[in-house]
Amino acid sequence: MGGPLRILHVVANMNRGGAETLLMNLYRNIDRTRIQFDFLTCKEGVFDEEIRSLGGNVHRIPHITDVGHSKYLHALDQFFHMHAYYKVVHSHMDKMSGFVLRAAKRASIPVRIAHSHNTRSEGGLSARLYKWYAGTHVRSAATHNVACSTEAARWMFPGREKSALILQNGIACEQFAFSAEKRLKMREELGIPDNIFVVGHIGRFAHQKNHTQLIDMFKLLEKSRPDSMLLLAGDGPLRSSIERKVIELHLQDKVKFLGIRSDVDHILQAVDVFVFPSHHEGLGIVLIEAQAAGLPCIVSDQVPAEVDMGIHLVKFFSLKNEASGVKGILEAAKQPSRMIPSGILAIKGYDIRQTAQKATELYLSQFEVNYEDVNRVYAHV
Repeated sequence: MGGPLRILHVVANMNRGGAETLLMNLYRNIDRTRIQFDFLTCKEGVFDEEIRSLGGNVHRIPHITDVGHSKYLHALDQFFHMHAYYKVVHSHMDKMSGFVLRAAKRASIPVRIAHSHNTRSEGGLSARLYKWYAGTHVRSAATHNVACSTEAARWMFPGREKSALILQNGIACEQFAFSAEKRLKMREELGIPDNIFVVGHIGRFAHQKNHTQLIDMFKLLEKSRPDSMLLLAGDGPLRSSIERKVIELHLQDKVKFLGIRSDVDHILQAVDVFVFPSHHEGLGIVLIEAQAAGLPCIVSDQVPAEVDMGIHLVKFFSLKNEASGVKGILEAAKQPSRMIPSGILAIKGYDIRQTAQKATELYLSQFEVNYEDVNRVYAHV
């Protein structure tokens, strides 16, 4: 009888960011006979093809930086007017969700979810002020508030954070479990001898991820451990400036830029210590993945404490004292084993199957699914 309930997720694009990785993890693990995902984006993404192969639709409207404020709002209104058959809109645009969900409300879409993935807006002062203004519409436009951590909820939904649903950034835990065989194979592929001490980082080259300080820390580390190497996976607007900094510090033979990778689970096998010096984070899903791989993690104290799975792998340090971070890396190098307690991430709620179940309950509990409406969706796509 009928088909699955289609959820419209709103993101800028479906590239390999934290929120997008969570969405794809969810999509691959959710029961697609009951729930289907469609996406409203502004730019092409690396996951678009996989989305379509799983039965999802990828809609596109212009990005605000390409058309400006008024035309962007008009595009949102026009889209939701033409696609008012959706019952659930789930926006992952942080403060910008205010504009998205206001347009969805005008189209009388009954379930409108604001999802916080961060604890601070990106950009300069004017950009942050604009996003703050957009965020003022979240309270009146959203029917449900969701966040990846309590700190992300506190930032996005001030005064209402306790009522927000915390939806953990679940992962496929078994996919990341340490394997000596995979480690050796990945190091061979990357041309890294087994006796080299490898520091790893995965993240977009943007101010938030703080690559500048990471390179400074590695320079300090390299003085104590000349056998060390730094792996950087990801891409972004600041990559070229970080590449120049590496050359200026004469580290070009010690730092590998891997670009955007689809095999993060394998990359983590090749690493000895994972370093994450972010200026701010909603949570940092890659830190959950790193702990699943048994990696010691040296983490900025600006990252929510919830990211620590309690298995003695996470050590926080102050960005004001990067020497303490370097000391943490050196101490972490002495860790004897990559094995972690069986099922520990599931106990903490970070197994993707638990996240998928929680999301399914959120979507389906709001109303009785009207299969005439569901079929109407299929008639339009």
